[in-house]
Amino acid sequence: MRRLMTGYAVTFNKRHKRSGHLFQNRYKSTICEEDPYLLELIRYIHLNPLRAGLVKDLKELDKYPWTGHSSILGRRKNPLLAMSYQPSAISSSDRSQKPLAEKTIEDVLLHFSETLMIAHRRYRQFVKNGIEQGTRPDLQGGGLVRSAGGDKIGLLGIRKGERGLGDERILGSGDFVERVLSNSHCIECPKIVRKIPLPEVVDRISKYLRTEKDEVLFGNRKQINCHARNLICFIAVKSMGYKFNEIANTLKIHPVTAGRCAEKGWKLLDNYEGMWEVLD
Repeated sequence: MRRLMTGYAVTFNKRHKRSGHLFQNRYKSTICEEDPYLLELIRYIHLNPLRAGLVKDLKELDKYPWTGHSSILGRRKNPLLAMSYQPSAISSSDRSQKPLAEKTIEDVLLHFSETLMIAHRRYRQFVKNGIEQGTRPDLQGGGLVRSAGGDKIGLLGIRKGERGLGDERILGSGDFVERVLSNSHCIECPKIVRKIPLPEVVDRISKYLRTEKDEVLFGNRKQINCHARNLICFIAVKSMGYKFNEIANTLKIHPVTAGRCAEKGWKLLDNYEGMWEVLD
């Protein structure tokens, strides 16, 4: 993808005698916890041409060829996206022979109805209801507040520390974000050790790396202290079964930061094989 985007940008700049970035941000994909979050993203993405002024209203958007919205409504016969609709119902059989685009459109419409006409009407109304919501900053970050559509009232009773747990790559509750981060890259720990209190884990690894425990706990940026925090996060999660919230409270860092430290800690294991003897 990077080579494709770079090559196109260079060619475009030469053709139009310009310079600089053509694509300002990398492409991204978002992991969604449940269907409501996915539907919110579908509506948000399909309304981008309207918010950007490329079309003036929903009627024009219904026929706009450069999003999947028109194909979901069956308004455009795009050979890549348009689905072979049945007269009154959405087909859910014999899906193995259908292209991915057709399956995706079916999956979206089936959230609204099994009857094609009703599904079209309800889907379009769903998209229309999102116009007044604007740019939706709650869909541009991470965490439980974003997953709730920015409505903090629904988060009453949830601990404050859990509300902000999130990652910009993940759309879902704090627990879901934590599970995804803990399972990222399907990392397996080479050894399972006895679960000991987290302060003791910090103490043992700090001594093994010959650094001060207080410097590890209070964010000293020396490389050896960063390595210590990374190893602590990985060992505590993968080898001892602690949750990121627990580790974050001990190290005085954000749970998402703990998840990223764990990923880095996995890459450091080969350099610190003697650590396992310290933890046994």
